[in-house]
Amino acid sequence: MTTPEAHVIAERRLCGLVNGLARRIADHVRDRAAVLDLTAPQATALRELTGPMTMRELADRMACEPSNATFVIDKLEGRGLLERHPHPTDRRAKQLVLTDEGAALRERLMELLARESPLAGLSQDEQDALQGLLHKAVTHT
Repeated sequence: MTTPEAHVIAERRLCGLVNGLARRIADHVRDRAAVLDLTAPQATALRELTGPMTMRELADRMACEPSNATFVIDKLEGRGLLERHPHPTDRRAKQLVLTDEGAALRERLMELLARESPLAGLSQDEQDALQGLLHKAVTHT
């Protein structure tokens, strides 16, 4: 039987590990982004642009406010890496679409992110288990 104090200590240790992993992942993204002359938020946006999507969808994937995503997207658009297209079903919205250059840069980024990833030491089964546990913790209400 665990005491309330033991539970608090265990939770604190777990939070420390999660924060440590988040820092390692952020450092990894920042280092790989710099190789491609991108900022970490720009790299995150490219990583999350898996297909045409709205600014709101991208902001949700980036875990940021749409106004912050807009700033990042403006920079990527200025570099010719993506374009804003009319949304096919919502005339109020625009879809973000990678250009050929943007798709090529995204592919290179994904290759760089896969190298020496902080999660590379985990098997696919371990990564799946970790993802499931983190998802459960994040969505638990």
